[in-house]
Amino acid sequence: MAGPRTVAQVSEEELLRPVLEIFAAHNEQAEAGQPGRLLLGPGDDCAVYDQTPGRTVVTVDTQTQGQDYLMTYPCGYVVRGWELGWKSAAQNLADVAAMGALPTGLVISLTLPPGTPVEWVTDMARGYCAAIRALGAPHCTVGGGDVGAGTELSATVAAFGLVPEGDPFDTSLVSPGVRPSGPVLRSGARPGDILVLAGTVGRAAAGLEILMDRQGSSPMPVPEHVEVELAWAAPEDDPAALAASQLRPLPPLDLGPALAEAGATAMIDVSDGLLKDAERVARASGVAIDVDSSRLTSLVEPLRKAATFVAGDPQEWALHGGEDHGILAALPSTADLPAGAIAIGSCGELTDRAPQISVDGRPRDQRGWDHFAAKDRV
Repeated sequence: MAGPRTVAQVSEEELLRPVLEIFAAHNEQAEAGQPGRLLLGPGDDCAVYDQTPGRTVVTVDTQTQGQDYLMTYPCGYVVRGWELGWKSAAQNLADVAAMGALPTGLVISLTLPPGTPVEWVTDMARGYCAAIRALGAPHCTVGGGDVGAGTELSATVAAFGLVPEGDPFDTSLVSPGVRPSGPVLRSGARPGDILVLAGTVGRAAAGLEILMDRQGSSPMPVPEHVEVELAWAAPEDDPAALAASQLRPLPPLDLGPALAEAGATAMIDVSDGLLKDAERVARASGVAIDVDSSRLTSLVEPLRKAATFVAGDPQEWALHGGEDHGILAALPSTADLPAGAIAIGSCGELTDRAPQISVDGRPRDQRGWDHFAAKDRV
């Protein structure tokens, strides 16, 4: 019996036809009630977007086989195209949200080994669309991209977002009452601000340990329907749920603009670890940041079950684990925090005697994900 067709057995047009049909159906739904945002979609040399009125934010990131994910993990789990599409969308949408912006568009570049099944690529396109809808970016379209051959499968996504300006502006794009005045940078935190986390930390790191455990059993395939708020609002401790957090992160996209409206002075996507990304805010802002570990208890406790299987440290996962894509923000101490955001520390004056980053008043190193460190290659 012949196996599934691979990308080496079809033309580029044959490979892209079903993918573009998936994106076209998604874009039609995303553009409903938002005419003019995507003026020209896939099929030409460039997509054309209308990003007025407001400031446009742009980010780009890559998922590379062997560096950011494995096709088959040591526990036996085989990654589906749907999951890689979801993850590469989520990490970029989280960057947009961390600027206080509303995601408006993605463009995607895929590098595919010749043996990649055609259906795997089509499934990947479905994963992109599923993530966009489920994570709360209903008006984000896919403008097109590029496809090429290579020895390792990688997915590069550029994401666009809009920070509305002026009053009034098109409120159909945002939640009622949200009026961001501009992108929220990393450099605005001030002494006296509180440190706030939206979303979660530690779950993706625990999930990676589970997936990398050669003695462990392969988690069941992740259902394609998920309650988006589950992983950080009501954390599960089941190992399969933690593996899902690594394979399909759930960034709280709506809380980016909500934190901006609440007065956030600085924000960052927690992609490389809580302390490592807190240090980036501290350095950019010229402040000292102290994390109160007791405020992380509700996130640490659901990790303890997994720690008994893979001999991990839940507290270390929470402090240093990346890829959950929560949002770390600094806000005035008088700010009203939106639901789903918790205060986890404070910003203080930076002096020669005070460490720039501390936990419970004690200096801590800022271990976390490093793309060029051998230890961080999966």
